[in-house]
Amino acid sequence: MTAELVRGQNHPLDRTRLEIRIAAGGPVVAGATLADEAGGIPGVEAVAHPGAPRRTGIEVPRQAAAEHRIAVDLDALPAAVHRVSVLLALPVGVGGPAAIGAAAAPFVSVTGLDGTGIASYTLTDLGAETAVVALELYRRQGAWKVRAVGQGYAGGLAALLQDQGLPQAAELASEIQEAVRSGHARSVPAPAPDAGTGSRTGTGTRTGTGSRTGTGAAPDAGPAPEAASAAGPVDYRHPKRRTPSPHPQPDSPAPAAPTAAGAPPTAAGAPPAAQGAPTGPVAGDAAGRTMDERLYNQVWGMFEDLARTVAAYRSAMDFAQSRLAKELDAVNADPRNRVGAAADAARAAAHDKHARLAVQAREVLDRDLAQLTAEAEVVEPALPPALAAWSSPVWQGYRAAEEYPTAVRLGDLRLPECPDLRIPMLVRLPMDRGLWIDSGQPEPSGSAGAHDDGFASAFGLDGLDGVQDADGLPDAAEMRRRAVDTAVGLAARLLAAHPAGELTVQVIDPAGAAASALAPLRETGALREPPAAGAQGVTAVLGELTRRVDLVQMAIRNQAAEDLPPDLDTAEQLLIVHDFPHGFDDRAVNQLRYLADEGPSVGVHLMMVADRAEAREYGPVLDPLWRSLLRITPVPDAYLADPWVGHAWTYEPSRVPEGSRVLRQVLGGLAEARRAQGHSRTRER
Repeated sequence: MTAELVRGQNHPLDRTRLEIRIAAGGPVVAGATLADEAGGIPGVEAVAHPGAPRRTGIEVPRQAAAEHRIAVDLDALPAAVHRVSVLLALPVGVGGPAAIGAAAAPFVSVTGLDGTGIASYTLTDLGAETAVVALELYRRQGAWKVRAVGQGYAGGLAALLQDQGLPQAAELASEIQEAVRSGHARSVPAPAPDAGTGSRTGTGTRTGTGSRTGTGAAPDAGPAPEAASAAGPVDYRHPKRRTPSPHPQPDSPAPAAPTAAGAPPTAAGAPPAAQGAPTGPVAGDAAGRTMDERLYNQVWGMFEDLARTVAAYRSAMDFAQSRLAKELDAVNADPRNRVGAAADAARAAAHDKHARLAVQAREVLDRDLAQLTAEAEVVEPALPPALAAWSSPVWQGYRAAEEYPTAVRLGDLRLPECPDLRIPMLVRLPMDRGLWIDSGQPEPSGSAGAHDDGFASAFGLDGLDGVQDADGLPDAAEMRRRAVDTAVGLAARLLAAHPAGELTVQVIDPAGAAASALAPLRETGALREPPAAGAQGVTAVLGELTRRVDLVQMAIRNQAAEDLPPDLDTAEQLLIVHDFPHGFDDRAVNQLRYLADEGPSVGVHLMMVADRAEAREYGPVLDPLWRSLLRITPVPDAYLADPWVGHAWTYEPSRVPEGSRVLRQVLGGLAEARRAQGHSRTRER
């Protein structure tokens, strides 16, 4: 399964002969730099580019194009090379967008020579940059890894190469651009989209609309804005949704106005629905090989549609307000005409026009919300247990999973314009980030602790400062109780999503404060060992999991899985850490950071239950741990932002209905499945 990386995340490489596949919304120049252990580039001979495409162990394309393939043989690289940085830059003088952020977000994937996906990365949040370091392959302790970088440069290729430490940066950048201009490298435009739909058509590349093709991978972080062509405006419908979301064009539409870098134009209108579209919503009406995957992709499309229709509404309202202000200023500009019947009539006309535009914008929004609400009413009951709310009847007939689902539900997302429309927040499995369940009060907007560095593992959401008013929230003790209850509920969801026996849960509870909340896990056998308490318990559990990560990484690197110790639990591991950082010394904190960084790639996942405000008192050493995890709150809080327009989405945790026994029923069913599995294995022996 291809690992979908977020900025700064790394992933191990299980082979040395690779292809790096690049897809962008317009022609780009692809290249690579070969750096030593200290990150230095000795000279221009360590740069592969269209004018000199072949270096030892690597070959890049000769032309500027919308799609590229770079061949890499890590074993053939010179021994002094410890880092290979993959560069993308806009060509000069061959047409195309003026900035990377003005076209579809570039998509980069690392594959085997047979096309098998290893890791992928969508370069979002780019604006005026004209060159970017997309990713890097680097050597660590004798093994190679890939890291998503996404570092852009508004100064172009020269600024990028200079930052890489190349003394002749400006000269080489000019040489590369001259090679493109003079015909040494020809420019290949992006392929045309399929009938304007941007549907997935291949196995791992992008179409001209910026949507990645293929049905086995998670959806992209969304297409970035593109200028309208002569054929008409760009279709921003989600590439994997067959049911379009029509946006009727108002009489006086607001002008397109991006609200954030990489956001789509927020005009009040969009292309009409395609001919032959279904008359009503249908569950599973999206691309995918299985119904599970189709439903996941459909939920993703609903999320994107809601983000963009609300962006269009807000843009239309901003336009109406700015037009009103402009017309009122015009009336007041001439002192001779500020008073009198004519001035009053002009002001009244301006206010009437503003009211008509506001009503028109709201009608369009309500029409779109009605369609999305109807779709949600069809999709929600069709979701399988891993994607369903705890209140769904599907849990009453739950049976232990026989294979891994596409994703798991962590809660719901909503926007203030439509508080009753909730979109399930789904995270792909296996998770590539751990969870931080914040047991403290929501922090005020603008505070340093309220910021979360990214959420690409679910819907490509980015962190946003908390904006919820703390008035009326539960007190500190109740927040801690809800936080650990949220952790238990999410652990039960993850257990239910895995086949019986394929996920082992361990708990660190230094002071034993979570005993009552953990009762469902203990009493059903989901928690095989008692929670680790005290300094010795913390040391023992962290030491054992650290050892497991090291052993599995070595086994993968050396292709020697059969040599793992017989006592090693090969099931995936979920470690719940309660009441952090109380009872943890510096060594334990470093071990947690190691598990957060290296654990997910070998099946070790982290779930922290902690108060961010209290953790901050322990100094900056905890910042990397905090930022590497996905923040979850036990009460509704608006702190997540989408990558297109930066909406503040309110996250609501997935809670078991009051008085319901569904959680114990699910855990009890898992216990029976484990017992039946054990009896079956005994008979086989």
